[in-house]
Amino acid sequence: MSREVIRPFLINKNEEGDFQLTVRDTRYNSQGYPITTATLQPETFKTAAAARAHARDHFQAEPGQYATK
Repeated sequence: MSREVIRPFLINKNEEGDFQLTVRDTRYNSQGYPITTATLQPETFKTAAAARAHARDHFQAEPGQYATK
């Protein structure tokens, strides 16, 4: 079992070249195992910075909470 902390905001580039934001929520079951739920947001953004700004404005994201793949 990995204890690596999952960053709550994932920014990916889709096939059309736009960026999309995925909001991830991690909670732990009674045995302490992480359960992560990922929700892809319907908005698309022209830049990763625009996706970060959206996360900051709508989800109170802070620096260091973003992951990219």
